[in-house]
Amino acid sequence: MTERPQPLPQLANVKPYVPGEAPKYTGGPSYKLASNENPLGCSPKARAVYESLSGKLELYPEGGAGALKAAIAKRYGLDPARIVTGAGSDEIFLMIARAYLGQGDETISTEHAFAIYTIIGQQSGATCIEVPEKNFTADVDAILAAVTPKTKIVWLANPNNPTGTYLPYEDVKRLHAGLPPRVMLVLDGAYAEFVRKNDYAAGIELVSQFENVVMTRTFSKLHGLAGLRLGWAYAPAHIVDAIERVRMPFNTNLVVQAAGIAALEDEAFIQQSLEHNDRELARLTRELRAMGLGVMDSVGNFVVVEFADAKTATAALEYMKHRGVTLRGLAGYRMADRLRISVGTVAGNDAALAGIKDFLAGK
Repeated sequence: MTERPQPLPQLANVKPYVPGEAPKYTGGPSYKLASNENPLGCSPKARAVYESLSGKLELYPEGGAGALKAAIAKRYGLDPARIVTGAGSDEIFLMIARAYLGQGDETISTEHAFAIYTIIGQQSGATCIEVPEKNFTADVDAILAAVTPKTKIVWLANPNNPTGTYLPYEDVKRLHAGLPPRVMLVLDGAYAEFVRKNDYAAGIELVSQFENVVMTRTFSKLHGLAGLRLGWAYAPAHIVDAIERVRMPFNTNLVVQAAGIAALEDEAFIQQSLEHNDRELARLTRELRAMGLGVMDSVGNFVVVEFADAKTATAALEYMKHRGVTLRGLAGYRMADRLRISVGTVAGNDAALAGIKDFLAGK
C-alpha cells in the first residue's frame, strides 16, 4: 500500500453521529419531528438581535463570552466564573474529554443514552462502558457496579434522550455519593427545563457542593437556537480552568452570544414554549395510547412509541416519510421496535397522529 498519513487508531471504531432526517418533499405540508427542535421557532427578541448584527460580522466576538455568562448566571443564580460556554453541549463534552480522557481510561454511560458520549470517549482512546438500564431508566446500582480504577467520567443525561425518562434527585445524589472523588459525574440537562416533576433537579446544588460534578445545558431545545449552536456548563473552578486550557478562542460567535442573552430575557417566549409542550406532549401520549400503542412516560419534548416489532417500526418510519412527516428511528439505540416523535406544532402533531392511525389501519 502506498505510504500516507494515518489517523489515530482509535478512530477506526468510531461511528459518526447520524442526525434526524429532514422532511421528504411530497408537494404538500411537511413536518420534521425527528430532532426535538422547538416547534414555535426561537425567541422573537433573539431573532431581532441576530438580524441587527448582520452589519458587524467582521468583528471578533468577546473571547470569554463574559456578557453571556453574566446573563446565564443572573437567570439561574450562579457564579459566572464557574460557567463555560461552547458550540452546543456537544462541544462542552468534547472539551471535557480533551482535558480528562486518554488511552486506557474508561467512561460509563447507560445503554440507551445519547450516542455522543460513546463517540467522544472513543475519539479520546478511552474504553466506553455501557451499563444496562432498568425499565429504560438509568440504574444507579448498575452504574456504580461498573466503576473500576480506570473510570474517569460517568455521563448521565437527566432527562435521558432518547427515552424521555429521568432519575429523581435523590437517586442522582445516591449515584454521586457512591462514586470515588476522582471520578467526574457529568449531568447532561439538555431537557431540564421541560421537567414538571417535584422530585427532579438538574444538579446545580451538587456542582456547588462537590469538586467532581459538572452540569451542562443547551439553548437548542427550549430556546430554539439549535441552528446557532450554544451550550453551557456549570462546574467547579478547577474543572473550568482545565476546560479553558483546551477551549479554542472565540468558540461561541458574535451572533450566538447576543442571541443567547436575548433568549434568556424573553420570558414570554419561554413560557409559551413550555405551555405548548405541556399541552401537546400530553395529547400525543394520550392519543397514541388510544391507538393501542405503547408510549413511554416522557418528561422531555418528545415521546417514544413502541410498535409490534422492528419490522413494523421500520415500515411506519418509511410510511410517515412519504406522508411528509419525519420521525426518529431508534435502531441505533438498540430500540429497533420503537420510534421517537418530537412534539411539533399543533398541525405537525395532527399530521403525525393521522398518519400513524392510517398506517395501523393499513391505508
